[in-house]
Amino acid sequence: MKLPATFYRGSDVVSIARELIGKYLFTNIDGVLTGGRVVETEAYAHINDQACHSHLGRFTKRTRIMYEPGGVAYVYLIYGRYALFNIITNEAGKADAVLIRGLEPVEGIAEMQLRRGLSTVSTKLTAGPGLLTQALGINTSHYGNDVTGNLIWLEDRGDAVPPEQIRASPRVGIDYAGADAALPWRFRLEGSKWTSPAK
Repeated sequence: MKLPATFYRGSDVVSIARELIGKYLFTNIDGVLTGGRVVETEAYAHINDQACHSHLGRFTKRTRIMYEPGGVAYVYLIYGRYALFNIITNEAGKADAVLIRGLEPVEGIAEMQLRRGLSTVSTKLTAGPGLLTQALGINTSHYGNDVTGNLIWLEDRGDAVPPEQIRASPRVGIDYAGADAALPWRFRLEGSKWTSPAK
């Protein structure tokens, strides 16, 4: 079942990030279906989180989509090379987001290998936020895309992950966020080889 817009418009981005573990992310790019099970996420809150791009209400050309109602894609480049896929959450004006960091591939694996330039299936396929976007064909042209549509969407397939199998820890690469860098808002499926290698 495709996740509805109401799922993303909840007020607790941390809970949403946790609940996305075990859901399935799919793309249909140029008529090719690819996707997999979400095994790692990070939550970013617009209030009391210096790691969030919308912290202190910074409305810029890049962050404007964050102020839309939850359920749209926030895609941006890091290092001028890797596109990161985030889902905006909460109601309009409350700019929270969830970063998808790791994916266990289940659909269109051969196409994902082609996009990643890999001859074999390994964790280099989707175990990292910049890798999974490339594998799924997601790029900055998908900024603002409705994630309840037919291009990029998430599904609940009824195989919920028990809470004890979800590991919470600090987020990655946000040392600039001061004390907020220690918030345990990175969620991983315990034991999955498809989570990103970042410590």
